[in-house]
Amino acid sequence: WGEMQLRRVVEMAGMVEHCDFTEQASVTRDGTTQRPDLVVRLAGGKQVVVDAKVSLAAYLDAAESRDPDLVADRMAAHARHLREHVKGLAAKQYWRAFEPTPEFVVLFVPGDAFLAPALELDPTLLEDAMADRILIATPTTLMAMLRTIAYSWQQEALTAHARTVFELGRELYRRLGTLGSHVDKLGKTLGRAVEDYNKTVGSLERTVLVQALFTINAVCQRAKAMQKCIDTARGGSAASAASRSASPPWPRWEGA
Repeated sequence: WGEMQLRRVVEMAGMVEHCDFTEQASVTRDGTTQRPDLVVRLAGGKQVVVDAKVSLAAYLDAAESRDPDLVADRMAAHARHLREHVKGLAAKQYWRAFEPTPEFVVLFVPGDAFLAPALELDPTLLEDAMADRILIATPTTLMAMLRTIAYSWQQEALTAHARTVFELGRELYRRLGTLGSHVDKLGKTLGRAVEDYNKTVGSLERTVLVQALFTINAVCQRAKAMQKCIDTARGGSAASAASRSASPPWPRWEGA
């Protein structure tokens, strides 16, 4: 029944099995197997061991009895059983088997009504239990502790997410910086290319094309002059040929 109450308290605290806590986790140390009722995971990888095996038989006997003497005797036995369970739990030293873990174990008592009579009969029970590294917790105190643990888990998750976002942002900033440097180099290269292009076009228009037109005009003029000379030479040759055809092919003697 105590284990069932423990599970209800844990679930009410918003924890999920196998994610935030584990039931009946077993571990072997020095050849002995230890199996606490609950192991709660803390942020940072630590664990808290919770035990709920306290005996309530004497308390239930006292609750059912109408004999004042029997009630007093069973209540005293209940307080004694609780103290003995604290001593036995401290001897197990769960904090050595479940590392890393705080050096204490939570002893869950399934109701404030079970703890109050024991403290009335044994007022130093809580202090002695703390000295033995045993924290006695009722549903109220355990709920507060588990909610604190759940809150720490949330903060740890938020921190992890924030760290991830920070790393992604830093990587994005680095890559944007690299891209910016490439774009800057590209702009400078394009600027030089445009400048070289303008110089090339200017040189073509100012010198090459002008010289080409000048050369073409000169060639045309030289060609016209040469054609005129050829024509002139052809005209002189025709006149000479006509003169030669009118005279006889032999020399004429004046005295003949």
